[in-house]
Amino acid sequence: MLNQRLQLKLSQKLSPQQIQLMKLIQLPVQELEQRLSREIEENPALEVGKENEENILQEDSEDFKDEKEFEEEINVEDYLSDDDIPDYKLKSNNYSADDEQKDIPFVSGVSFNEFVKTQLQTFTFNDSDLEIAYFLVGSIDHTGYIRRDLMDIVDDLAFTLGIYSDKKSVERILQTIHLLDPPGVGARNLQECLSIQLKRKKSSQSVDTAIRIIDNNFDMFIKKHYKKIILKLNINEEILKKAIKEIEKLNPKPGAAFSETTKINSSIIPDFKVEIIENKLNLTLNSRNAPELHVSNEYKNMLSGYKETNKVSKSQKDAVIFIKQKLDAAKWFIDAINQRNQTLLLTMNAIMTFQQEYFLSGDESKLKPMILKDIAEKIQMDISTVSRVANSKYVDCPYGTKLIKSFFSEGIVNDEGVEVSTIEIKKELKIIIESENKSKPLTDEQLTKLINLKGYPIARRTVAKYREMIGCPVARLRKKL
Repeated sequence: MLNQRLQLKLSQKLSPQQIQLMKLIQLPVQELEQRLSREIEENPALEVGKENEENILQEDSEDFKDEKEFEEEINVEDYLSDDDIPDYKLKSNNYSADDEQKDIPFVSGVSFNEFVKTQLQTFTFNDSDLEIAYFLVGSIDHTGYIRRDLMDIVDDLAFTLGIYSDKKSVERILQTIHLLDPPGVGARNLQECLSIQLKRKKSSQSVDTAIRIIDNNFDMFIKKHYKKIILKLNINEEILKKAIKEIEKLNPKPGAAFSETTKINSSIIPDFKVEIIENKLNLTLNSRNAPELHVSNEYKNMLSGYKETNKVSKSQKDAVIFIKQKLDAAKWFIDAINQRNQTLLLTMNAIMTFQQEYFLSGDESKLKPMILKDIAEKIQMDISTVSRVANSKYVDCPYGTKLIKSFFSEGIVNDEGVEVSTIEIKKELKIIIESENKSKPLTDEQLTKLINLKGYPIARRTVAKYREMIGCPVARLRKKL
């Protein structure tokens, strides 16, 4: 049975303007510049640079007095939606369809796969084998490996190219690809990659020993069971050291070295600058964050010209609607940029004040425990806003360019009852690991005892977590001869 009823419901929704503002806040300097360029291209009513003072005075005197009357003449409801939000604000006509798309410059040159394929011309293949060789090269990823099972490749050859082969034939052709440069290309795993590279070296005692280690004792080698290797191969420690040095010279990702040249060279451009002037901190926003934007006077004059027209045709009415949309969008964008800059400065100033002792001294031990909520409460904004500011922005301070996110950390209370940052504990842990005897590295339990003696009462599992966070493996993998 259908019936009608009246129900009151309270809901909270972000307006399109708020969504766009949040996107602007999270953009770092370089991406903001791209966003500005895109907006200026798409909205001719928006201009960069100082506005002509004469036009500003004229605008202030006129102040669009007759605008409301003129809007009534052209029936402003024609371009207002039912919910009183202008239609242009709900559409993406002032923004690209995929607003999050990043402009990525491409470097011209030969791709890694093309570089490997070209070398196949130095070998003699029949037509079928050449197609298989090309297919195998096409299956090599950017690191230089073939990650797929050969039987899957055999099936793909049959289904996509109509070439019927078997695993043995494909493996034979793969052995030829292993002769190509860079050494190790086409390997199916790390063990095979290292073995290929060693076998292309000039034979010597250390190289031959390294080949035996990789081919026959790879599991023991990666687990650093050196004593077992010495006993099994019947060699002394000196020979093992030389063999390990040969292995350390190898490239575990042969394709990565080639693709390095095609990577985008990027430099960090800080969003803020903190200076110490007369023992006081001074915060400034990068000027590239705050370009001078203004609404085009030409578009304002066009709108004023239409107002003076007695009769309004449909084409003139459409032109006025278009101009008003662009002018309103330009005004909103300028306001959004200004609000973004104010939010950035407000947030960074709160962080700088909170971590004042660090910014004045540069001593990381002075960093206080600080979480997003601490700053959000100080500036009376949402935690998500602080996160957007901190996540991808950098600050240039007297001690280098730092990621703002790195100033945030949890805290614990030390033996003296003082709350200290986890950053300080990680730093102490790193110092202990770097100074340990590498032939007998410290276990997590031993690290826990040492860190506890320094006044930081943390558990072994916490030490293990911090050790992983600073990029240090377990004791067995840190062992060196």
